[in-house]
Amino acid sequence: MARIDRLRDFVQAMTRLADAGVGEAAFQAAGAALLRDLVAVDDWLPDACAVVGPRYRQYLLHCDPAERFSLVSFVWGPGQRTPIHDHLVWGLVGQLRGEECATEYRLGPPGTPPQPGRCDRLRRGEVAMVTPGSHDIHLVENALADAPSISIHCYGGNIGAVRRHAFDPVTGEAQEFVSGYSADTVPNLWDRSAG
Repeated sequence: MARIDRLRDFVQAMTRLADAGVGEAAFQAAGAALLRDLVAVDDWLPDACAVVGPRYRQYLLHCDPAERFSLVSFVWGPGQRTPIHDHLVWGLVGQLRGEECATEYRLGPPGTPPQPGRCDRLRRGEVAMVTPGSHDIHLVENALADAPSISIHCYGGNIGAVRRHAFDPVTGEAQEFVSGYSADTVPNLWDRSAG
């Protein structure tokens, strides 16, 4: 059985940060430390939020009622990857299981392909940050060819409802999208009857 209390503690700590009204940089820095603690132990993610699908999945774990932050599990099957995309909000990525690679892209003149840049490999227990204007446009993929990988993402908004952009790999043309979520349910953080 998942130790949902670890997830609940993370959500409560992030809510306290949001309530304190700290600036975005301080919120993200403190959130990174909290996320590092969360992904350091792998006994809390509910099984229903770790199911591999025919394409990568984004399961909502929690969304702040005022949409100041959201937390999702990304589940990557072997060979799965995102399109080149942006976020338009700050983000934190913590690697819970396996490994993933994020390749940064820079947009060029209209009609030209986005140019790949730095490729960061995230290993279990590590945390990376994205910020609008810095590492915000990238492609993410499972770094393992023979096993799933799971990363935990915290964003400065309700990421499943944010209007963002995917970029054509040949022309760089932006296409607006809203990612939504891979399931209709979220973990119940508040039921303490099980422990």
